[in-house]
Amino acid sequence: MPPIIEAEHLTKFYPPKTKAVEDVSFSVDEGEVFGFLGPNGAGKTTTIKMLTTLASITSGKAKVAGFDVAHDPSAVRRSIGVVPQELTADDELKGNENLVLAAKLHHVPRSEVPGRVKDLLKLFDLEEAANRRVRTFSGGMRRRLQMAMGLVHSPKVMFLDEPTLGLDVQTRTKVWDYITRLNHDRGLTVFMTTHYLEEADGLCDRIAIIDHGAIKVSDSPAHLKEKFGGDVLSISMSGDTDLSEFLRTVPDVSDVTREGRVYKMKLPRTERALPVIIEGVTSRGLAITEISFSRPKLDDVFLEVTGRSMREDEGGGQDSWVQNLNLERQAS
Repeated sequence: MPPIIEAEHLTKFYPPKTKAVEDVSFSVDEGEVFGFLGPNGAGKTTTIKMLTTLASITSGKAKVAGFDVAHDPSAVRRSIGVVPQELTADDELKGNENLVLAAKLHHVPRSEVPGRVKDLLKLFDLEEAANRRVRTFSGGMRRRLQMAMGLVHSPKVMFLDEPTLGLDVQTRTKVWDYITRLNHDRGLTVFMTTHYLEEADGLCDRIAIIDHGAIKVSDSPAHLKEKFGGDVLSISMSGDTDLSEFLRTVPDVSDVTREGRVYKMKLPRTERALPVIIEGVTSRGLAITEISFSRPKLDDVFLEVTGRSMREDEGGGQDSWVQNLNLERQAS
């Protein structure tokens, strides 16, 4: 089965010489939750805008749901749902009225609209708020309504740009549950960006990290953490004998540092190396007095690949969708 999203050498330049995306290639399989991560200004939003037909492609090509983005944009739009960062629901309309309006804009057959609206209100726990004006909704309710509006025409692919940005932890967790249910129960393919790396780690089957307009790495979160992260093992010894050289000979152990009797090292899997370390220590007449280790996080991978933590890059600046839209208008 061919990928449901295919990008080949995608490139986007804004006049006069603004490089947004350069030679980006990747694919997304049907039914995947794919995370697209990167610092602000890395090219995430521009890539999404090209895939969703909202920005022209300078060079390269892309297919979404089997349709060429440049040559058959109408078919692409019928096949996708888009939930941008900014909330677009009409505050003066009621919750169900926004869904009906979205259904009309997507040309959903009139006879199917009431059933779809009812199902989506139930799916996103908005039944009790269906007849309330959106201006009375909380931020979490608005976000859920936005997702429901993006699903009203039963798309094959959902593009989510920062779906939980600004939400409290409890509401974020609920949104994660909705995304998981849509993926598992409906087989919906999800292409998402997020600043919350624990979100990408928990939700995504694969991720790609983009920086300076180019994809740096792409793989499952587990594989990337093993490759770029690795466990950090800390052991305390009973004696003053320097074991640094021995520890560096243990397979897979790297970055060994010593502070007094405490050694810290990096390794892919603690459980593989620890028996070798214990045997080497005891054979030298020493004892380990304390052991601790920490599992790698996706932020460690992000730091290794981009040179900065995702948290250093949060917030600030003009909204990326608005900024890129202005550039696109200037180019046209």
